[in-house]
Amino acid sequence: MRELLPTLQNWFDAGHKVAMATVAKVYGSAPRSLGAKMVVNDAGMMAGSVSGGCVEGAVVAEALEIIKSQKPRLVGYGVSDELAFSVGLACGGIIEVFIEPLEPAMFKQMQVDLLAERLFARFLVLTGKDTGKSEFLFADQKDTSAKLSDMVPELPHEQIDELLRAQLPKRISFPKPEGKEVLIDIFNPRIRLFIVGAVHIAIPLVQYARVLGFYTIVIDPRKSFANPERFPMVDELVLQWPDEYLQKAGINEGSYIAVISHDEKLDIPGLTAACRSKAHYIGALGSKKTFAKNVAGLRENGISEEDIARIYSPIGISLGAHGPEEIALAIMAQVVAVKNGVPASR
Repeated sequence: MRELLPTLQNWFDAGHKVAMATVAKVYGSAPRSLGAKMVVNDAGMMAGSVSGGCVEGAVVAEALEIIKSQKPRLVGYGVSDELAFSVGLACGGIIEVFIEPLEPAMFKQMQVDLLAERLFARFLVLTGKDTGKSEFLFADQKDTSAKLSDMVPELPHEQIDELLRAQLPKRISFPKPEGKEVLIDIFNPRIRLFIVGAVHIAIPLVQYARVLGFYTIVIDPRKSFANPERFPMVDELVLQWPDEYLQKAGINEGSYIAVISHDEKLDIPGLTAACRSKAHYIGALGSKKTFAKNVAGLRENGISEEDIARIYSPIGISLGAHGPEEIALAIMAQVVAVKNGVPASR
């Protein structure tokens, strides 16, 4: 959704009416996941995608009708086996897309919260008498019972909290009273990778992360390590001690922190600040012996056992990696696994 904001702003500024399409169910694998979005204006212009291109034309046609009627709909699209295979859909090729009018007020609310880097969920009713009704819930919101009691009365609040922590959308069915189905659509903060230590591994790590859509920050107070000649591709190069920078960097649920300096003067302060933050991922380079020293330092700094347990160490998944490039690949594979809610070994 974040990448669609400038286009939507231009459309609304020009007076267009808009419909928004959201992938609400995928049968098998697909090139676009649950929650993927596409927007269409009343002139037939589109942005975003809900598939590999096979159903976009049909979605545009449906969206134009919904802009006229102002009535949202859940629409299923079947794709032939041959075409389904060509765009990455499983055999049978069926996806469901929820198409709804997008009002300027709702767009403005979503725009403000996305640009503020807030983690939030939109609870959207897909079927039943309340089709199209939605409520927003924020990760830092305290009382959820009153706001969601009518929409998802059978959903335990612990499960809601877990969905927000996982940052993954989910569709849930409520058989009673009328077979209501609700999409819990998650809107994540911008994904950022903070790399503590401008060591050689950090160079390919920045390159891989940028290709995968992460905003990259390398932190190291040593000018001989952290310089533009070594890191021409990085988004930000920070010549500060990691704890000083991380404490004021606005670490949130979209933040991933890789501590790879292999120097306890940087690692322990960096891990201390990371453990005190809302970071979605914390990884530490080093052997079990090295990590044990880091853990001792963290305990001395008052970090709880619960927060220490958040750290992935040795960092990266097991690839039998050798050399900076392969180690960086193992690190990014683990980061992506955590982002996508796939178990990643510690």
